[in-house]
Amino acid sequence: MHDDRSLVEARLRRVLEERIRPAVYPESVPLEVAVWHAPGEPVPVAEGLAAEPEPIEVGARWGAPWGTSWFRVTGTVPEAWAGRTVEALLDLGFDENMPGFQCEGLVYRPDGTPVKGLNPRNQWVRIGAPVAGGEEVRLHIEAASNPVILDYHPFRPTQLGDKETAGSDPQYTLTRMDLAVFDETVWQLVIDLEVLGELMAELPVESARRWEILRAVERALDAVDLQDVNGTAARARSQLTEVLAAPAVPSAHRISAVGHAHIDSAWLWPLRETVRKVARTTSNMTALLEDEPDFVFAMSQAQQWAWVKEHRPEVWARVKKAVADGRFVPAGGMWVESDTNMPGSEAMARQFVHGKRFFLDEFGIENDEAWLPDTFGFAAGLPQIIRAAGSTRLLTQKISWSQTNQFPHHTFQWEGIDGTRIFTHFPPVDTYNCSMKGSEIAHAARNFKDKGVAWHSLAPTGWGDGGGGTTREMVAKAARLRDLEGSARVEWETPQAFFDKAEAEYPDPPVWVGELYLELHRATLTSQARTKQDNRRSEHLLREAELWAATAAVRTGFAYPYEELDRIWKTVLLHQFHDILPGSSIAWVHREARATYGRIAEKLNGIIDAAQRALAGEGTTPLVFNAAPHPRAGVPAGGAAPARTEGETALAPRTDGGHVLDNGLLRIEIDAQGLVVSVYDIEADRETIAPGRAANLLQLHPDFPNMWDAWDVDEFYRNTVTDLTDADSVTAGEDGASVRIARSFGASRVTQVLSLPPGERRLVLDTEVDWHETEKFLKLAFPLDVHAERYASETQFGHFHRPTHTNTSWEAAKFEACNHRFVHVAEPGWGVAVVNDSTYGHDVTRTVRTDGDRGTTTTVRVSLLRAPRFPDPETDQGVHRFRHALVPGADIGDAVREGWRLNLPERHVTGAGEVAPLVTVDEDAVVVTAVKLADDGSGDVVVRFHEACGGRARATLTADFAFASVTVTDLLERPLPDAAAPERDRGRIRLALRPFELMTLRFRRA
Repeated sequence: MHDDRSLVEARLRRVLEERIRPAVYPESVPLEVAVWHAPGEPVPVAEGLAAEPEPIEVGARWGAPWGTSWFRVTGTVPEAWAGRTVEALLDLGFDENMPGFQCEGLVYRPDGTPVKGLNPRNQWVRIGAPVAGGEEVRLHIEAASNPVILDYHPFRPTQLGDKETAGSDPQYTLTRMDLAVFDETVWQLVIDLEVLGELMAELPVESARRWEILRAVERALDAVDLQDVNGTAARARSQLTEVLAAPAVPSAHRISAVGHAHIDSAWLWPLRETVRKVARTTSNMTALLEDEPDFVFAMSQAQQWAWVKEHRPEVWARVKKAVADGRFVPAGGMWVESDTNMPGSEAMARQFVHGKRFFLDEFGIENDEAWLPDTFGFAAGLPQIIRAAGSTRLLTQKISWSQTNQFPHHTFQWEGIDGTRIFTHFPPVDTYNCSMKGSEIAHAARNFKDKGVAWHSLAPTGWGDGGGGTTREMVAKAARLRDLEGSARVEWETPQAFFDKAEAEYPDPPVWVGELYLELHRATLTSQARTKQDNRRSEHLLREAELWAATAAVRTGFAYPYEELDRIWKTVLLHQFHDILPGSSIAWVHREARATYGRIAEKLNGIIDAAQRALAGEGTTPLVFNAAPHPRAGVPAGGAAPARTEGETALAPRTDGGHVLDNGLLRIEIDAQGLVVSVYDIEADRETIAPGRAANLLQLHPDFPNMWDAWDVDEFYRNTVTDLTDADSVTAGEDGASVRIARSFGASRVTQVLSLPPGERRLVLDTEVDWHETEKFLKLAFPLDVHAERYASETQFGHFHRPTHTNTSWEAAKFEACNHRFVHVAEPGWGVAVVNDSTYGHDVTRTVRTDGDRGTTTTVRVSLLRAPRFPDPETDQGVHRFRHALVPGADIGDAVREGWRLNLPERHVTGAGEVAPLVTVDEDAVVVTAVKLADDGSGDVVVRFHEACGGRARATLTADFAFASVTVTDLLERPLPDAAAPERDRGRIRLALRPFELMTLRFRRA
């Protein structure tokens, strides 16, 4: 037989596009349209419905950037259409290639009842099936004219990302507003042909099945009268019945399709718009669930559920019913799909506490999986947190975006820093917006790396980000793919059902140890520095507020602010969403975040001040409150006392110009250009700075990645560097223990104060940058005379080691990585810590000196600022302040202590006398991360702690208050059924912790 494959395939494409798809709606009549443009921000639904609109014609431009327009469409169903299915086709000016990234609408009936969302791939509203004819139609559309930020020429700077700069030009053209007859037979024929055509294209040319499909398609096309598609569609479908009925082979891959709409809680739109995106999507999905009995939809992010409950009660009622039916499924158990690299220990824990508690309180449902398809890599401490929250599973997708190395598994056990393992799945479909295309299904089956030992994978199915979720077309395709020869088998299932099957068939999967590093989007550790600083400071303010409020509540009867702390935690957690904290959202988002963080700081400082004053009492004794988990200057951890100062710092001129700081522990030499050329550890009798090098070296790189400006820094940025060695001035500080340095470069200016506190082994660097560069990357370098093959960086509830070498592509790809409060490098017996108060990105490199002592230089560089122009063209312009400290002679415990110390400065209050801590621990390696009252309002005291140094620890925790019992709990403060009762001797609890083990104790007060 001659090979006419290309001929038939081309025929299928043209006939589908030009004849069959248009015949789905064979008759239509125009609707009358009127519009009211809401002034300013969106208005309540009742106000939009009551507004008096003005006529508008199809073809007219509408919608200023970020505006809201209320369209009213009216019409009458023709009498001649009686007995037929009729739909309204409402095209606001959609581009079908951009679902989720442009205008959207939510359709209401005149009484305010939501009907469904309008999106580029979902433009229809059912009027009747069948209609009687003569019905009056009246619908209202709340239409959002969100501008297209990421368009066909992506990453170009735009002012559209903030309503204050976006202008008022109309963004869209009203394209179609019609009533139309819907021919379901033709629509089903379209689905038949799409499924078979897409499957055929994925099969080997030499396979009999491909040719069987080809001939069936040819017969169907022959059966269609192109002048009467509607009259011959059933005849054409009959030619496909047999080929669609052929069952899949027994070994076919099995795909659990989960209806899904990944909605970024903020990104190329502000938070307020996400509230409406969620309402539109949930309206769509509850409507689809009513129409499709096999369909299942899962939605993550408790915050988004809470928005529906608060802002769209009419939609919430439909959601609650669908949840009760078991088909609208809460997923993930987190407050938002947060970044997981940068949130601190307690914040990461609270993501699960608040997320899981919401679903438990509202529905009595507890999630067993973390659901994070789009997060930019996963910190090595996360498995223990997931397990401590009562979950055992993780789903993600983003690692498939890695540029350098392909991850070797799709289903595996992920082991964290403490040895906790989590059953983890990466969907091999390689998208969290699966649309049931044949190419996607075939890719999932081919790509699945666990063939032969596992057969199941998951496919999150639906358009996200306001694209409306799963469509009826996707459901129809999935129905045909349920058992179809040549294809993987597809079945709608809940995440739990998938994981149950996957674990049962693969009881001993491979293990991946350590972080799940995304080899992409590394610059999100630095972009939008203010947002990152405000996050870090909010986390520490929350620690202080809980600690002092709990202490005051127990000691003085102070009113513990349960509700206010709950609200603030949820706000901070929201801003850890994986496009807010990473700095990859539009200007509007970060402008609002700055204002929100300012209000948070004011409220938390108010709580802290009130609690400390209640504790201090009336008096004139100068007290220092120490919120850090280690004593300092004679003040106990979690308590208050007069501070003790030891020693003094001498400042002297340096022979070759510059200054010398000396406090008897360290001797610091700062040259005439403000560079630190020597940090001498007097006790250890060794130099910290590599020979011939200088620390406190600011380095400037060009920074223009190939894509994803705010997200990415590409490795070639290192090829060009400018050392900022020229100083405008280097002067002695007025306090006699510091040096002040000023530099200028480009359009920017840096002012630094370097200080050596008396009695302390740390050089403190306070840096102020008035930043006005674009597409530049600013680093602060510390070249250290340390031979280290690996280094430690703090992560949640511990630290994680990374190699300093680049032996393999996996190590080379980690040229920018995340740390929390410290980076630590060491030789046996001596190390150096670089600690920070608000930066996350860093790099560590090693070189062997070719002259002199041929020793190894290990250079730690912290990332200060970037200046990408997309999506915020003014990213980080203005003044920034950073604090870092260089700590020579530090072991890992010193690094932990100094990190906390730098982030929790002393607070000075006058009062009657010392304040004893509620709890004390006699072992520095056991770090208390939270002291609070139980969330249920019982007054119980909750204490959370972990082993922080990576070794086994025995310690005694002493509670300085009367308690009736103590219980080991999970993160939600529920007793752990398999946990042994703590060994107790009156107020003392004896602890034995594994490396990095996390523990929560709940004390019932006597």
